[in-house]
Amino acid sequence: MATSKQRAAGRKNIKKAATAAKRKGTLKKLPKRTRTALGRQANKVKRSKARAR
Repeated sequence: MATSKQRAAGRKNIKKAATAAKRKGTLKKLPKRTRTALGRQANKVKRSKARAR
């Protein structure tokens, strides 16, 4: 189990990575299959978070 400090750091890193990807347009350059997979995974996480509430 991660400590609260580690979870906070992880969230911060994800935010940084997301902003960098947006700025660089990384997602646009990925193959369609990968983009679809990423979108599906994001939806899965979103659903599980909504269920947890």
